[in-house]
Amino acid sequence: MKIPAAKSIRATDIPKGSGTPKVSPARKAAFEILMLVGEKKGHSDELLHSARTEALSPEDRNLATALVMGVLRWQIALDARVHRHLQRPDQRLAEPVALALRMGAFQLLHMDRIPPHAALSESVEICKLANEPHAAGMVNAILRKIAAAQKAGVRLYESVPAFAERLGHPIWLVERWAAQYGRDAALAICEADQREPGDGAMFVETGGDLPHMDDGSRLVAELAAAAMPVRDNPTIWDCCAAPGGKTLMLALRSGGADITATDVSAKRLTHTEARLRRYAYAEKIKFAIADATLPAEADAGTYDLILCDVPCSGTGTLSRNPEIRHILRAEELTRQATRQAAILQGAFQRLAPGGRLVYSTCSLETEENERVVETLTRARRVPIEEFITKLAGQGIVTQEVAEDLQKTAVRDGALRTIPGVHDCDGFYAVVLERAAMTN
Repeated sequence: MKIPAAKSIRATDIPKGSGTPKVSPARKAAFEILMLVGEKKGHSDELLHSARTEALSPEDRNLATALVMGVLRWQIALDARVHRHLQRPDQRLAEPVALALRMGAFQLLHMDRIPPHAALSESVEICKLANEPHAAGMVNAILRKIAAAQKAGVRLYESVPAFAERLGHPIWLVERWAAQYGRDAALAICEADQREPGDGAMFVETGGDLPHMDDGSRLVAELAAAAMPVRDNPTIWDCCAAPGGKTLMLALRSGGADITATDVSAKRLTHTEARLRRYAYAEKIKFAIADATLPAEADAGTYDLILCDVPCSGTGTLSRNPEIRHILRAEELTRQATRQAAILQGAFQRLAPGGRLVYSTCSLETEENERVVETLTRARRVPIEEFITKLAGQGIVTQEVAEDLQKTAVRDGALRTIPGVHDCDGFYAVVLERAAMTN
């Protein structure tokens, strides 16, 4: 993805008599990246690994990353704190001013190592840098009030809307989780989404030549590999392969099987192929641009194993992708589900008799998971418990991890991991089997 350039700041943009705004390189980069994310001109992860941060020192790069990800995670809660101090709580602020306040409030409330005077002064300077000098006094006054306010103590009980706001989540989304998983699980999800994600805790083998991926993605890929039917010269299709981590894991575990990796996006597939070619065990993977929703023709009934890891809302990955919470709308789930069902139906046509298809998402929403699977009436569900047991037998996970997953992450024969409840992102996976041909 080409990263757009932010508007350059020229000397003529700075109001006369203001002097040169004194903003550290890390905060300037963070501000520019957050502006681009807000304008939907880039994803935070891509922007944080672009030329915009290459010139920063390691320390400044770490600070810029912490500011960008922290502001995105806590934006809803930060805005609520700021608006309490506005003369009119419904007042709409210019985006650069709102962003300067969010950055300052985040540093004051969540970054103990940042001196309050630095958070205050540089937020004021950001307003000047963004050609909003008239707002500098207001920004200074509001941040001083936030800095002086006593931090909230531990509450004996919070309503769902209260902890959704406190933990920076849309109320409508958290209320859905509370209805589906219970209040305690919804609270655990929100708390997990506000922490830096970790990797590698679930598996015995880590590092080395393994693909770099989060534990939730790896668990789905390991289960898919474990579900491979016993065949001579098996054929595998990863039909929504980008960015390719699961494809790599299938290649590693399948012992030289014939693997085809496709994606509907030529750009994403190009990046995927370039990434995978760095691994020796991926040399036999074939790549092709393909839309899995199209009717099967020559490849009907071809594949012994299909991984159908469909595009989704991503609500199980808000710790890694915090901006999702700010752009997702409830009506988007229906649109996603329609596309997902079409991919599932198209992929299943290409499954060989007796073959297995693994349908998965990184969404917590039933519309994208159970209800999509219900649209496929021709498949037999293979209980995922047997593949979790197989992973323990192969030494990929410990017996303790397998038993915990069996008890807490299996619903109606499908996998359902929940952030905060399980030590990984939120994923759904189910194994579906096509009936074998009979004489």
